[in-house]
Amino acid sequence: MRERGSGVWAVCAVVAAALFWSSSYAVTKRLLEDVGPLSIGAVRFALAALLLGVAVRLNRRRAGRSDARPDARQRRQLHLSGFLGITVYFVLENVGVDLSTASDASLIVATYPLMTMLLERVVLRARMPPLRIAGVLLATAGAFLVVRNGAQVGGGARWTGDVLLLLGGLAWAGYNVLGKRASAGQSAMSVTYHQTLAGAAGFLLASLLEADDWRMPDATASALLVYLAVACSVGGFLLYNHGLRRMASSVAVNILNLVPVFGVLGAVLINGESIRPAQAAGGAVIVAGVALGMVERERKASGRASSRDLAETQDAI
Repeated sequence: MRERGSGVWAVCAVVAAALFWSSSYAVTKRLLEDVGPLSIGAVRFALAALLLGVAVRLNRRRAGRSDARPDARQRRQLHLSGFLGITVYFVLENVGVDLSTASDASLIVATYPLMTMLLERVVLRARMPPLRIAGVLLATAGAFLVVRNGAQVGGGARWTGDVLLLLGGLAWAGYNVLGKRASAGQSAMSVTYHQTLAGAAGFLLASLLEADDWRMPDATASALLVYLAVACSVGGFLLYNHGLRRMASSVAVNILNLVPVFGVLGAVLINGESIRPAQAAGGAVIVAGVALGMVERERKASGRASSRDLAETQDAI
C-alpha cells in the first residue's frame, strides 16, 4: 500500500510539473518581445539556482545534520544532465519558439517520449513494453489533434525553429536518462539544485552574446521572469525530479503529453479562446495514451506487492 501510494504521489507530481510547464511557452513568447532568448534563460535559472541554494541550506540546517551530498562522480553527471536539460534544451526551445510558434512547440514536445524511449533502449538497454509504446504513440497522435488546427505560420524561419525544437528533444532525453542514473541516494531538491546551478552557469555565459541588447525589463516582464523562475523552474523541476525517481524516464516524459491539454485549457480560461471539436478529441486521446503508457508500470507494482504478500503468508505458515 505504501508503494502504491508513493506511485500515485509520483504521478501527481509529474502532472503538476506539466501544469506549470504548460504555461511557459505563452509566457516566453510574451517575454521575447522585450528580452532576448538567452537572457531570459540566464535570469530565469540564475534566480532559480539562488532560491534552490537557500532552500537546500535551510533544509540541511533544519535537519540538524549534514545530508548525504553527491560524490564527485554524481556531481559531474548531475552537472552534465543540468547542462543538457537546462542550458542546451532551453536555448533551443527559446530560440525555436522565437522563430516558430508556441503551437508548433507544443506539438513537437509530444514527440519527446519517443526520443527518450529510444535513448533508454540504446544507452540503458531498457525493455520497452508494447503497452508503453502504444501509449506514447497514442498520446503523440492526440497532441497532434490538439494543436494542428491552432498552428499558425511563424514566418520564413518557422521550419528552422521547428528543427531546433526537435534537437531540444534529444537534449531533454539525455537529461532524463542521465539525471535518473545520477540521482541515486539524493533528494529531489539536491538533484534539482545541482542541475540548475550548472544550467544557470551555461546560460550566463551564453547570454553574453546578447550583452549589446541588454536593458532593464519593465514591471510586467520582470513579473513574468519571476514566474518562470519560481513556478516553472523551481516548482516544476522539483516536482518532476520527485516523480522521475519513482518511475521510468519514458513514463514520466509520456505524462508530459498533458502539456498541450493544459495549454488549451489555459487559453480558454485566461484568454477566452474556444475549443474546437478536434482539439477536445485530441485532449481525450492524450489522456488515454498517458493512462495506457502507465498500465505496465501499475501491473509491475501490483505484481511486486502480490509477491511480497505471498512470501509473508508462506513465512507465517
